[in-house]
Amino acid sequence: MTSFFIWYIIITLLGWLTFPLAHYLFPALADRGYTLSRAAGLLIWGYIFWLFASFGIAQNDMGGILLALAFLIGLSIWSIVNRQFEIVNFIKSNTTLVITTEILFFIAFAFMAFVRSANPDLNGTERPMELAFINGILRSPVFPPQDPWLSGYAISYYYFGYVMTAMLARISNVTGSMAHNLMTSLIFALGAVGSYGILYNLLTKTGYTQQSTDDQQSSDAQVSKPHSTFSALLAPLFLLLVSNFGALLEILHQGGLFWQKDSSTGEYSSQFWAWLDMKELSQVPAIPFHWLPLERYLWWWRSSRIIQDYDMVGGFKEVIDEFPFFSFLLGDLHPHVLAIPFSLLAIAVALNLFLGGWRGTIKLERFLLGAQLHINYAGFLFSALVIGGLAFLNTWDILVGATLIVAAYVFWRANEDGWHWNRVEDLFMFGLPLGILSVLLYFPFYLGFSSQAGGLLPNFMYPTRGVHLWMMWGTLLIPIFAYLIYLWRGERIQFNWKRGFLLGLGFVFFLWILSLLISWIASFVEKDFVISFLAGQGMNASQFFGATLLRRLTYIGSLITLLALFIPSLAHLFASNHQSETGGLDTLITERSELVDPQSEIVNHKSQTSNQFVLLILTLGTILVLAPEFVYLRDQFGYRINTVFKFYYQAWMLWSLVAAFAVAYLLRNLHNLVATIGFRVMIGIVIFIGLLYPVFGVLTKTNNFKPTYGFTLDDFDRIKRENPEEAAAIEFLHTQPDGVITEAVGDGYSAYGRISMFTGMQTVLGWKGHEAQWRGSYEPQGSRNDDIIKLYTTVRWEEAQLIIEKYNIRYIYIGNLERSSMNVNEEKFKTYLKPIFEQGTVIIYEVP
Repeated sequence: MTSFFIWYIIITLLGWLTFPLAHYLFPALADRGYTLSRAAGLLIWGYIFWLFASFGIAQNDMGGILLALAFLIGLSIWSIVNRQFEIVNFIKSNTTLVITTEILFFIAFAFMAFVRSANPDLNGTERPMELAFINGILRSPVFPPQDPWLSGYAISYYYFGYVMTAMLARISNVTGSMAHNLMTSLIFALGAVGSYGILYNLLTKTGYTQQSTDDQQSSDAQVSKPHSTFSALLAPLFLLLVSNFGALLEILHQGGLFWQKDSSTGEYSSQFWAWLDMKELSQVPAIPFHWLPLERYLWWWRSSRIIQDYDMVGGFKEVIDEFPFFSFLLGDLHPHVLAIPFSLLAIAVALNLFLGGWRGTIKLERFLLGAQLHINYAGFLFSALVIGGLAFLNTWDILVGATLIVAAYVFWRANEDGWHWNRVEDLFMFGLPLGILSVLLYFPFYLGFSSQAGGLLPNFMYPTRGVHLWMMWGTLLIPIFAYLIYLWRGERIQFNWKRGFLLGLGFVFFLWILSLLISWIASFVEKDFVISFLAGQGMNASQFFGATLLRRLTYIGSLITLLALFIPSLAHLFASNHQSETGGLDTLITERSELVDPQSEIVNHKSQTSNQFVLLILTLGTILVLAPEFVYLRDQFGYRINTVFKFYYQAWMLWSLVAAFAVAYLLRNLHNLVATIGFRVMIGIVIFIGLLYPVFGVLTKTNNFKPTYGFTLDDFDRIKRENPEEAAAIEFLHTQPDGVITEAVGDGYSAYGRISMFTGMQTVLGWKGHEAQWRGSYEPQGSRNDDIIKLYTTVRWEEAQLIIEKYNIRYIYIGNLERSSMNVNEEKFKTYLKPIFEQGTVIIYEVP
C-alpha cells in the first residue's frame, strides 16, 4: 500500500512539474496538454536520464535520476517565463477538467493495482523476461544495460520502458518484482487519462490560429466543454475496458446454446460451433450445461486467439490478437503495453499539428534550395522525440506514430492551402528530416540493437474469416459504422465517392500485387525454399495460387467489412477540398458570408475538423488490420502471428478512440427520437457485452479476489513462501558484488533463468529461444548451452575451470532445478571453490 502511494505521489508531482512545458508544447489543444503531462514528463525525464547514462555524463544511480529530473524542471521553468498568468488562468477556467483528470488517474491506478495485488504472479508468459530486464537495468552501472540472460552482451531489445520502470523503482526504493506490477498499473492509468484527453480535445472542437489567445479559445469552447468533460470518459472505457465478443461466446457455449443431443448415441454436436471453428469452443462443454460462473480457467486466454489460421493441408497456425484489457489481466509488461500512453502522446502530437498548433518556419536552404517546413523548432523537436521514443519503446509503433504525425501535418497544410502537388513536397520535406532526427536523438540505442525482422512475405493462404473479424472487432465496429452512416446521411459532410472507391480498391489491389511481386522474387532468390514450401502444401505453384484465391473469395466477408470502413473514410479525407483552394477558414467564411452566419460557419468548420482527424485515425487503423491480409513481416515464427499481434494492438488503440468519439458525437447530435432511443439501446448492449470480459476475467484470474498468499504487489512474496531457501539465496546475492552467475539452462516460458531474473546478475545463458529472437539468430550463443551442462556435470576440474575462465564466471548456483535437470557433480566445486551461501538444498560457490 505504501509503495502504491509513493508511486502515485511521484507521478502526480511529475505531471504538475511538466504541465508548464506541456502547456507550451500543445497550444492547439483545449486541455493544453494537461491530461498528457504525466506521460510527456516521464518520456522526457526517462530520455534525459538514459542519454546521460549512455554517454557517461551520469551514472545509473539516484544521482543520475535526480540530475535528469533537474533538467526537466529547468525546461518547465524556461517554458513558464512570462506565461505565469496564462497557466493560472487556464487552471481557474478548467477546474472541472483538472479535477476529473486527477480523479480518473487515481481511480484507474488504484483499480489496476488492486487487481494486480490479487494476482501478482510473474512466473509465466513473458513476465520473467520483463522482470529480468528491469533487474538487469537496476544492476547496470551505465548504459547500454547488461543482458541478464547472455553474459558479456548488452540488451538487444527495445528496452526504454524498462528503463523508466527501473528509474521509478530506484527513486521509490521498491524491488523490481514490485515495480513490475506497479508499472503495469501506472500504464493503465496513463492510458486512461491520455485517451480521455484526446477525446476531450476532439469533442471541444477548438481550433487554433496564430492570432488566437487563451481567452478566445476558452470562449469558443464554453458551450462544448461541460459535455466534453464527461463524454470524454468514453475513451478510456473503449480503450482499456471494453473487449471483444470472447466472453459472450464462452457464456453461450458453456450454457449449451446450439448444442443438440443425438437420441440414439447420446452424443452432443453443434453445426454452429463447428462452423465458428474456435478451438475449445468447438468441443462439447461440461455437462450439465450452465451459464455462469465460467469454470474453464483458461477461457479468458481464448479471447486473445479469436483469429484462426490454417495452411492448405489443414495445419492449424495460432494467431495472437491481443487487446488492452487482456494484456492487463495477464499482467504482461511487454513493450506493446508499455508504449500505450506514449502512442496516445503521439496521437496528441498529431492532433496538435492537425489543428495548426506549431505554426512557424524552419528553413532548409542549407540542405535543399528554397525548402522550408511550416512548423516551429519546438514542435519539430518534440515530434521527433516522441517518434524516436516509440521506436525505443516498441519498434513496431514507430510506423503508426510517424505516419499519423506526418499525415496530420500534410492534412493541416491541405486545409490551409488546398490539395495540389505541394502536398507531396510537404510529405517528404517534413517526413524525411523528422525521421532522421528521431533516429539521431536515440542513436546509442541503435548501435546495439539487432532484430529478427527480415523483410516482407506474402500472405496467400491466411485470409481472415469475416465472422472472426467481427468476433474480434465487433464492439468497436458497431459504433464506428453507426457514425459513418450518420455522417453520410445526416451531416453536411463532403464525400467524394469516386475518389474513395479509387483509393480504397487501389490500395487493396496494390497490396495484392505486392504479395505477388514478393512471391515472384522469392521464386528466384529462394527457389529451394519455395519448392520445399509448395511440397509441404501438396501443390504446385498454379494449384496453390488457385486454391488460395478460392479461399480468399470464400472468406470475402472480412475484406468487404474493411472496405466499408476504408472507402467512406478516404472519400471524405480526399474530398475536393475542405477549405478553399487558395486559403484557409478566413477565405472560406469571406466567400460564403452572404449565405451563412460566420459564427455558425466557424462551429461547423470545427466540427468537420474533428471529424476529419477522426477519419484519419480510422483510416490508419483500417490499414493496420488490412495489411496482414496480404503481407506480413518475416521473422522466426514464419507466418503472420506476430504481425497480426502488433498491428491489431495498435489498431485497437486507434479504433477505440474512433468508437468512443462516435458514441459521444452521436449522443450529442442525434435528435430524432426513434434514432436516439435505438442508438442508445444498441450502444448499451454493445458496452454491456464488451464489459463481460473484464468483469468475469478479473474474477477468474484473481480466484474471486481470494489470492493464495494474500494481497501483495510483490511477487517475491510468493517465492519466500514456496521456496524459502531459494528466496534467501536471491536476497543474499542482492548484497554481493556484481558478477556472472551460472544456473540451469532451458527453454523459455519456464522456471529457467530465475536467479538472474530476480537478481539482475548476468547468467551465461537464459531463455535460448528468446535470445535468438532478440538477436536474429542463435549465433551469439555459440556453445554456451553445452558448456554450462559440462560445467555442472564433468568430474574433471580442469574442464570446469576452462569454462569458468571462458565466460568470466564469478558465482556458481546449485539448487533444486540444477539437480533435477542435470546430473550435477559437485565434488570438484567443493574441492576447489569456497561456498559463500548454503541453506538447505541451495549452495552458491564463488570463484576467487
